[in-house]
Amino acid sequence: MIMMGKGRLAQPLARHLFLLFFWAVWLALPFIMIDDDDTKHRDLFIRLMPASLTNVLLFFVVGEWLGPRLLSQQRLKTYLLAVLGLSVVFIVGQGFLKNWLLFPEHRGVVFHMFRGMVQVFFAAALGAGYALVRHTLKEEKSRQEEQQERLQSELSFLRSQISPHFLFNILNSIVYLIRSKSSKAEPVTLQLSALMRYMLYESADAQIPLEKEIGHLKNYVELQRIRFEEDVEIRLDIEGQATAHIIEPMLMIPFVENAFKHGVGLVQSPEIEIRVKMTEKQLSFVARNKITADAAEDKDSYSGIGLQNVRRRLELLYPNAHKMETGEKDGWFEARLSIDFQT
Repeated sequence: MIMMGKGRLAQPLARHLFLLFFWAVWLALPFIMIDDDDTKHRDLFIRLMPASLTNVLLFFVVGEWLGPRLLSQQRLKTYLLAVLGLSVVFIVGQGFLKNWLLFPEHRGVVFHMFRGMVQVFFAAALGAGYALVRHTLKEEKSRQEEQQERLQSELSFLRSQISPHFLFNILNSIVYLIRSKSSKAEPVTLQLSALMRYMLYESADAQIPLEKEIGHLKNYVELQRIRFEEDVEIRLDIEGQATAHIIEPMLMIPFVENAFKHGVGLVQSPEIEIRVKMTEKQLSFVARNKITADAAEDKDSYSGIGLQNVRRRLELLYPNAHKMETGEKDGWFEARLSIDFQT
């Protein structure tokens, strides 16, 4: 928190130092451009320096003080009128300063009025433009932060839906083994503990290494093998090596859950087929399961919260970098997912 506070303080300090440098160069420019032996103009610029400094003051009043206060209230017209009014005040003030204090020999005479007006309006316009740019950038940053907060909030909500849904389905497996008094109940319980640890802690991260997600997928499939034994033919084919890519957690599991939910039970000779292919640029995933005629006629069989959840997360996290397809063909339901890794 202290480091963040220092960073926030450093930003306006750097900005102000840049502005001071800019105006220092601007004020020094006349002295740089004139010849060294041109003492007449040099003396004139020195005597005009106090009046020139008021232009710097006008810039900071318009850009740093007045702008943030009025523009944050969406009072653009009021701000522009105030800038115009301040410009007139500074023009009159500079006229008094030059004619009565800096050049008393010209008292009562309009001295360098046109040049002074140009400089004042230039400083005011520069300050107003600076304030408008700052306000626009601030508004854009606020919109991006708000959008990011909404995105994170929606993702958190979607993940909160996944966890109980996943837990409910996996507990059915352990209950089945306990009721059948299977000797595999204890090792499966330990495996379930590892899966729950992954679900509750590791998958809570924004993204995780692809290797962990593949390992989680293997554990889940192995647990289902133990549950169904030889009643369901399960094929898991993983091609390629999990690279250093990271991925949104629990994107593939809902498809596998869906396959076991609708691919066993009343299905004759049930088969579940899962294929994963990994390359440097893409992750390809396929989950297939046999279906019955009744399941094919049920329009809601494959529209559960799991797949809808995945589809929405993909839209949020991988826009224009993913493809998700589901459909039935030749007595099989097939779900395909591909994710293009950003290089």
